[in-house]
Amino acid sequence: PISIRVPILIPDYRERGIVSGYREPRSSAAACLLSAFQMSNETLNIWTHFVPAWYPQFRGSPRLAAALRPRRAWPFLAYLLSCCLYPLASSGAHTFGAMSRRARHLGYFLDYAALGTYSLGSALAYSAYAFPPEWLGGTFHLCYVPVAVLNAALATGLACYSRIVEPARPRLGKAARTAAFACPYLFDSIPIFYRLGACAARGCAGPALPLHGRHTALALLAGLVFASHLPERLAPGRFDRLGHSHQLFHVCAILGTHFQVEAVRMDMAALPAGAAPAALSTLIPMGIGAGASLAVVALCSASLGRVQQPSSAWKLH
Repeated sequence: PISIRVPILIPDYRERGIVSGYREPRSSAAACLLSAFQMSNETLNIWTHFVPAWYPQFRGSPRLAAALRPRRAWPFLAYLLSCCLYPLASSGAHTFGAMSRRARHLGYFLDYAALGTYSLGSALAYSAYAFPPEWLGGTFHLCYVPVAVLNAALATGLACYSRIVEPARPRLGKAARTAAFACPYLFDSIPIFYRLGACAARGCAGPALPLHGRHTALALLAGLVFASHLPERLAPGRFDRLGHSHQLFHVCAILGTHFQVEAVRMDMAALPAGAAPAALSTLIPMGIGAGASLAVVALCSASLGRVQQPSSAWKLH
């Protein structure tokens, strides 16, 4: 059921500026699934990621059957899988977040691991298809994927840590989670920033760069909306079910991913024949990064039992 007044069982259950539309804490799994078809403050958070999660597979699959014969498609395949994974994990976390405090944390831990894997998938695609030609084979190019693997694990750990400390130190928790999302994106995008800057300075042609520019603009907008809690912080209660910042963050993120998929696809199509990494150079980093992120999730989940539980008294806001 959807509560009109807001029962708060755990300190991190209520979001800033969102007054009503919360689901009952300790809902069953069936009630959480049913709530996806009722208008709560989580409904659009669920659907704005669940429905678009299938787009990268739909968009990329028709080309993969023909493209998998050469090795050039392996980074694109890993990247596409990560593009499907992070919205599905996000949708699941929002769907089942009302079951319990532990389920809420675990769902978002897995969401953060999926985001870390997506950042690594983006780095694999950029390394294979989008690096400036003058950087290929250089020190930065050689270190780029190993650093991205490390970033994926560190970002997952920092984001999980942010949830653990947020009830006691909300500003630190929010800052840590924002940094966990922003740092891997900024590192991964260094080759794209260079290409966009060189294009602006010298002029250039090619269909991929405008799409990279749109992805960059939407990523920056998503970060701004996520960090600012606008518009609900200006008018608490008016955007509880429709139009609050997390919904806008989802929309900006998924639109940005759409432009990123198209840009990477065009960069791959423009790649000279034979100029792509072997399958193992894609599968090994992706496996290490995903495995490290899941190990971080397991450690953080185990630590939940050692964190002091908040009072079980309900607070009505």
